[in-house]
Amino acid sequence: MRGAPYGGAAMTTTDPRVVHVVTDSTASLPTDLPAHVLGGVTVVPLHVLAGDEAFLEGVDLTADDVAERLERGQHLSTSQPAPAAFERAYAEAAAAGARAVVSIHLSGELSGTVHAAALAASGAPVPVRVIDSRTVGMGLGMAVLAARELAAQGHGLDAVARRALEVSDSSRAIFMVDSLDHLRRGGRLSAAAAALGTVLGVRPLLAVRDGKIEVVQKVRTRAAAVDRLVQVAVASADRRTEPRLAVHFLGDDTLARDVADRLVERTGAHVDVTPVSAVLGAHVGPGVLAVVVAGARAAAA
Repeated sequence: MRGAPYGGAAMTTTDPRVVHVVTDSTASLPTDLPAHVLGGVTVVPLHVLAGDEAFLEGVDLTADDVAERLERGQHLSTSQPAPAAFERAYAEAAAAGARAVVSIHLSGELSGTVHAAALAASGAPVPVRVIDSRTVGMGLGMAVLAARELAAQGHGLDAVARRALEVSDSSRAIFMVDSLDHLRRGGRLSAAAAALGTVLGVRPLLAVRDGKIEVVQKVRTRAAAVDRLVQVAVASADRRTEPRLAVHFLGDDTLARDVADRLVERTGAHVDVTPVSAVLGAHVGPGVLAVVVAGARAAAA
């Protein structure tokens, strides 16, 4: 699944319109991106479910809406897009002149979204390369933006797909939450791992590893957890060429912006501050703070 071609042979032309990039809404792309950048990417929304109501995230429901509902104690669940949503995205890209598509999605260990994309790709009117990023949030988002940059420069399907894989593979995502209950109820964290924080009275740090969410460290206080997030991000940035960083939050962004300022001061790198998507917010809950680091070195064709 990680880069397997669907729908035909790879393209080698350098027409700048040859490759279109598709992703899903869990990429949590910054809302302040220039229009020409957002215009080069199709975002297929996942669903947030509240009782009998179903919402398309980023369309019918925002991250702030999710934070408010969770604060009121409302139980939310999520679901992946149907293959038909990707069929439309691929068909629209082809109709607009694309001769191939790179479709990059959140970890298949956390959602069936990438599998829905693969089903749709098998019948697409142009070749579609479906990529399981094995990550989520701006770990995925940075891969999408890097792929879109190469596509805009006129690179072909193979180069664009390879760049997406390189950036997603380079990403490190580590985060803290106020409660592990949301992740446990959503099946994204085992009951044993979720019990770790409450039984031992510690605040666990979590990370996305091999596409899964794992508890990677335990600290005693929220302040210590924040400091550790910064330390890990700085160390990760130091190991990467032209690193790009992002800080995610849900609800109040005060702490996220403070952490971003600390990261800019210590790394000199660009840092995006952006809320997690509504779907991710439903699984991590209010109070989440996440830091994502990825490489941003340009790839050759």
